Amino acid sequence: MTNFIVKSHVVGKSYAKPHFFVLNKGLNSGKPQNEPFTNSFVLIFQKEEDKEDVFWIASSLWKSKFWMTYLRGSVIPFLALYEFQKEFFPKVNRLLQEHEQHQKNVKALQLLQQQEAHHAKNIHLINELRNAILMRYRNK
Repeated sequence: MTNFIVKSHVVGKSYAKPHFFVLNKGLNSGKPQNEPFTNSFVLIFQKEEDKEDVFWIASSLWKSKFWMTYLRGSVIPFLALYEFQKEFFPKVNRLLQEHEQHQKNVKALQLLQQQEAHHAKNIHLINELRNAILMRYRNK
């Protein structure tokens, strides 16, 4: 079982132990990132391996829009710390019980992320080539 602490991030504060941040305001609430958000929770771990495991779980929950049902507020939706802790801790414990399957899923997600980045780079190059060809017509 992975032990970690979740608390509200204070802007400007630095953390010595392995950690990552989870956005708690707006429609992207639940989005994990290694750099701090202004409105975020910080998850602090004892070991880097635990951080990586939980980061991928947090990322998967965010991408699957898991947190949308827990958002509060009418103008700017936000995710309450209590709701986050209440739902996140049991989810992490359940998913990490099948650690071998979790590791396979993480490797598959990393491979898909690499492929996505490769295809995005190719699309960017295609657009640049298209613009270069179209500029020839403009300059004539």
